[in-house]
Amino acid sequence: MARILLAEDDDSLRGFLARALERAGFEVQACADGEEAVQHLEHPWDLLLTDIVMPGMDGIEVARQAAARDPSLRIMFITGFAAVALSAQDRAPAGSKVLSKPVHLRDLVAEVEKMMAA
Repeated sequence: MARILLAEDDDSLRGFLARALERAGFEVQACADGEEAVQHLEHPWDLLLTDIVMPGMDGIEVARQAAARDPSLRIMFITGFAAVALSAQDRAPAGSKVLSKPVHLRDLVAEVEKMMAA
């Protein structure tokens, strides 16, 4: 079972994402912000799924810290801001993927499954 570290500051969206991924067979640790996610980086993860724009530590910084600890970690960003999505590709760790909100839960699960299979 693949393990996913999820960082999303929107409570309801975080719940929807976590439940959808758990129903798809993934183990999910859901975090309310970047600082909380970083506290869980000492555990092994297969995928970091993080919002980019969050109060405090943003998703790009979480991803940088996560990639520094585990260069093989797969990283996927989600954002509701098109401009942020475009600039994130320049600042994000290599090989990461950016999905734009709104994202259908079925599409998100499919993208996660593709990343896990790669």
